[in-house]
Amino acid sequence: MPAPPPDDPAGGARAGAAPEAAVLAANAAFYDAFEARDLDAMSDVWEHSDRVACTHPGWATLHGWGAVSSSWMALFTRGEPLQFVVTSVRATVEGTAAWVTCEEGILGASGASSAVAAINLFARGGDGVWRMVGHHGSPVAGP
Repeated sequence: MPAPPPDDPAGGARAGAAPEAAVLAANAAFYDAFEARDLDAMSDVWEHSDRVACTHPGWATLHGWGAVSSSWMALFTRGEPLQFVVTSVRATVEGTAAWVTCEEGILGASGASSAVAAINLFARGGDGVWRMVGHHGSPVAGP
């Protein structure tokens, strides 16, 4: 598959890409925005509606774009920078809905690390762009 055009901030999440590849590109854009602590890029990844939901590890579920975007602002301005190693990535597409399961290996600036199992939900809008409508991260217990 050719690289997405440079003016495609979703990294291939637009119409025209194979559905699984487009969803995986949208998923990668989510982790890129998270690592970069880039609120504008994170905003581009998410659908801006009341139906979105986000459960950060250890948090209650947030509903609606207002609450979800506020959580990202808080994490990006008060939390420590994080690096992600995302593995075991599996995408499933059913019509205009898709989900990605993966394991997040997270390394903090302090050197602390954690493992999180995640499911990311996407919906394809009328414009053909896959946008996140749900994220759930759950800590993985150690051995």
